[in-house]
Amino acid sequence: MTAQPATVYLAGAGPGDPDLLTLRTLRLLETCDVILPDDLVTDAILALASPSALIIPVGKRCGQPRITQAGIHDLMLEHAQKNRSVLRLKSGDPLIFGRASEEIAFLTEHRIPFEIVPGITAAFAVAAALKTPLTDRAASSKLIFATAHHAAPRPGEPAKLDITPKWQGAFPPDATLVIYMPGRNFALLAEDLIASGIAPDTPCVAVSKATTPEERTHRTTLAALATTGPDTIGPAPVLLLIGHAIQPI
Repeated sequence: MTAQPATVYLAGAGPGDPDLLTLRTLRLLETCDVILPDDLVTDAILALASPSALIIPVGKRCGQPRITQAGIHDLMLEHAQKNRSVLRLKSGDPLIFGRASEEIAFLTEHRIPFEIVPGITAAFAVAAALKTPLTDRAASSKLIFATAHHAAPRPGEPAKLDITPKWQGAFPPDATLVIYMPGRNFALLAEDLIASGIAPDTPCVAVSKATTPEERTHRTTLAALATTGPDTIGPAPVLLLIGHAIQPI
């Protein structure tokens, strides 16, 4: 199926390896008039786009956005109203930490036809590459996806790491926790997670630039993560897998 005019496609590009694209997203790359990719969409994936496609990068990384979310909305509206097919290409899956809710609301409000095309999120690709399960009948019956970010402290207060979603009481011992965008202060992150009730000896795997030629993997425990420097783990994007379902070191 080829892309339809005046339609926006919110599609997942997967974790980085072009071989992990869905066929549906590949067809859209080959046939869409306009492509709006995030920064984490690799050059190897964009190379699969139609030579006639207009590619407008719309990435927002490291607190230095080149374009606002409102600007992305304007681009989708502008080109759809010009009867062009628009591929809003997001890394991983478009519905996981990709601000898709805002784009869905905007497209719905302006009555722009749109379609959502799922992609392989980084957690699944990393687990497959590590040959480790995310759930296990004996060790983990729950899977939690979260993102960590540094909240701006008030004057005179220490930096604080917030983890969402929040949970009541101790962290479930039979859960695997996957943290997207964990930041670079791993000592603070580990301290916060241990304080939430996760045992210090819980297996932990950090993966940098998953599924790309620059992929780096660091197996450790949550306690040891507190003394691990960012250079050991590697550059962003980084994904953390924490839990007893993760194969031991």
